Amino acid sequence: MTPTVVLPVVIGGLYAAGAYLLLDRSLTRVLLGFLLLGNATNVLVLSAGGPAGLAPIVGYAEPEEMGDPLPQALVLTAIVITFGVSAFVLAVIHRSWRLVRQEVIAVDEEDRRVADRSKARADALDPDDIDPGDLPVEDSVLGAEDRPPDLGPPTGSDVEGRLARDHAGSASDDIGLPAARRRRR
Repeated sequence: MTPTVVLPVVIGGLYAAGAYLLLDRSLTRVLLGFLLLGNATNVLVLSAGGPAGLAPIVGYAEPEEMGDPLPQALVLTAIVITFGVSAFVLAVIHRSWRLVRQEVIAVDEEDRRVADRSKARADALDPDDIDPGDLPVEDSVLGAEDRPPDLGPPTGSDVEGRLARDHAGSASDDIGLPAARRRRR
């Protein structure tokens, strides 16, 4: 049997598309990227397992004619693990949608503050040698009660306050967070 170029190209395409989708902030695209990566890995393991053979049952075929059952067992295990992780990510997507009606992860203030730091300042800091009193105010981690008035709200928008106003009086499944209203059809 001659080797074909199609299978490695398909595997490479699945890996490339999966990695691209995994780097997005949309949780649905992250899920699709994870599924593509899982499928690419399954195809890679099966293709690396060698040529197909007869069922590996003693007495049914000679040992030279039998197929290797290990790649099939590994792929079956990977399918079950992929299903479990996909169910978890779907639950996270559903929860995110119920809370803020959006499944895209937003950039928060801490991400922006860390991104604004210069590399020299970040590399010069050794966590064991830092005295919190020596840090400037913008480099220390501030709680809501310690936040200076010029920095504004922690996330740029008062999502919890808006949810509390929009859903006052409705039952909630989380302590301190209001439930999302159901849309009327």
